[in-house]
Formats: sequence, structure tokens, C-alpha cells
Amino acid sequence: KQIDFFGNEITIPPSKVDSRNYSVSTGGSWTLFDGLANIANIKSAKNQLTAAKLQLQKQKEDIVLKTIQLYYNVLSAKELLRVREENVKYNQKLLETIELKNKLGSVAVSDVYSQKVQLGNAQLLEIQAKNDYENAKSTLLNYLALNILDDYELADSNVADLQGAESQLKDFNNIQKMVQEALTNRPDYRGQLFSYRSRLNQITIAKSGYLPSLSGNFSFSTSATNPKDLFNRRVYFLGLNLRIPIFSNFNTERSVELAKVGALNAREDLQALKRQIKIEIQQTYLNLIAAREQWDVSVANVKSALENRKVNRERYNLGSATILDVLQSDRDYTQAIQNKISAEYSYYQLRFSLLNAMGKLDYKKYE
Repeated sequence: KQIDFFGNEITIPPSKVDSRNYSVSTGGSWTLFDGLANIANIKSAKNQLTAAKLQLQKQKEDIVLKTIQLYYNVLSAKELLRVREENVKYNQKLLETIELKNKLGSVAVSDVYSQKVQLGNAQLLEIQAKNDYENAKSTLLNYLALNILDDYELADSNVADLQGAESQLKDFNNIQKMVQEALTNRPDYRGQLFSYRSRLNQITIAKSGYLPSLSGNFSFSTSATNPKDLFNRRVYFLGLNLRIPIFSNFNTERSVELAKVGALNAREDLQALKRQIKIEIQQTYLNLIAAREQWDVSVANVKSALENRKVNRERYNLGSATILDVLQSDRDYTQAIQNKISAEYSYYQLRFSLLNAMGKLDYKKYE
């Protein structure tokens, strides 16, 4: 009810209003210039992606090297176990011979006890060697993510005779050349180089805050109360937006300085890695040469120790040598064989380590 100007009450009937509206709109914007920040962002992301791929490649090469080293550790432990088993057999036969001589009265009973002690020590060393072999095999199986409780028999590697190692060492006779190859081939160094480039891109991004930016935008819209009239009234819009930086509370300066510090740190990391590569190649090369020379000496020692053991054994049978001479010559012979085995497998491991240090260990052959 309403009251008109004259004070009369007027009754108005109820009414219903149906309001409908249909609209369609679209729009967008694009950056015309932002101080090259977008381009630098793309380059930085590409460099980071390349660095990540190279780091993954280096990780694969390190996995291959670690597997090879653990595998040679198993083979070395297996060879040492074989030496200990043969030494136990030798001492067992020697004990039987000495006991027989003692019964005949040709040697003292103290010789029997001395040989029993020698046999016992040989058996203890055999037990230790067997334990070392099983532990080395378990370590390898665990690294390969295999069940160490399953029964595995590892095949012997077809390792080359070290007599022909001189031809292999010719590939490693120039340290400067090896360093250059490492800097060219090693994926971790190349990855660090791309990381440094990404840091330089960050400086460009930070400096874009000093420059004006220009962006464009557009839109289209239409509306109507009736769907059939939807496109009768169309509105188009096109505009440009220019931003000129005047003062940013020194945030841009701070971002630039932080980006420069990050680039300097990345460059120092690159130089540190370069120094590490040099010393890694030098030390591995020197150790490889030493292992090769040790093998030469150990081969000669094995021959001499074997002959010395035979001579002392004959002298003892003839009564011109003591049991101590026999025992010492046996220990010398066993130690000489151990040194030979250690030098041989150390050489194999160091050779692969040097290839890995030079970036020439092709992991794809093992995939």
C-alpha cells in the first residue's frame, strides 16, 4: 500500500520482475618488452635442465665404477681365499711329513709342535679369508639391490694379463692431455659450467628491474537480455601498458648483487672442480703406475719365494735347515702371492678409476 500526495491510501497489486542477462567475453595480454627477463628465464631453465641431465650421467658413471670396484674386490677376496686354502693343504702335508720324521727319530718333537702352530695359523687365516670373501660378495649384492641371502656364484672376469699393460699405459702417458680430455668429457664439469651460465642469466633477470616494461592487452565482450541478440552489441578493447621504474626501495639493487654473488660462487665451484679433476687424475695416474710396478716386483718375489721355500724344504729334509727356516719361507711365499694379487686387482680398479676421472667410462655399455 502507498499514500499519495493528497494522503489517500492506494492499494497496488503484487508484481513479478524477471531479469535475465547473457554475456560472452574473452581477453588476453602479452609482454612486449620486460628488460629481456623472459628470454633470460628461458635460457636459465635450459641451462639448469642440461646441468641436471649431465649430473645424472655422471651419477651413472660413478655407479658403474663403484660396481666394477666392488666386483674386483670380490674376485680379489676369492683369489686370496684360494691361496689360503692351498696354504692349509701344504702345511697339512708338511705336518704329516714332520710327524713321520719324528716317529723315525730324525727330527725333534718341537718341530712337530711348531708345524702344528703353523697349520693352526694357516687355518685361522683361511677362515678369515673366507669371511672376507663372503662379506665382499654381500657388499656387492647389496649395492646391486639383490637379496644377499640368495645363493649367487660370481663368474671370474676375463681380465687381461698385466704383461701387456704397457700398451694400455701409453694412453695415459700425458697428464696435461688427460686433464684436457677430462674437462671436455666429464659430465659433472660440463654440468657445473651450465650451472654457472644459469647464474649469469640470473644477473640479466635481476637487471631487468632497471628497465621499463611494455605489455599489451586486449578483450572482447558482448551482452544481451535475449540470446538471439547476444552479438548485436559488441565491445572491443586494445591497450598498451608502460611501466617505468623510478624507485624500488633498492630491491632491484639487492637482487642484482645477490645474483652477482651467486654467479661468483658458481664460478668458484667450477674452478674448484677443475682443481679437483687435476689432482684426481694425477693421483690416480701415479697410483696406477705404482700398482703396475708393484705387480712387476711381486711377480719376481713370488718366483723367488717359491724357490726359497723349495730350497729350505730340501735343506730341512737333509738336516741342514731348521723348522723355523721352513716356516718363514712358507710365510714369505704366501705373502708374496698376496702382494701380487693385491697389486693386480688394484691395477684393474685404478685403470677404471682413471677412465672415470677422464670422463671416458662409457656407462651405456653396461645398461
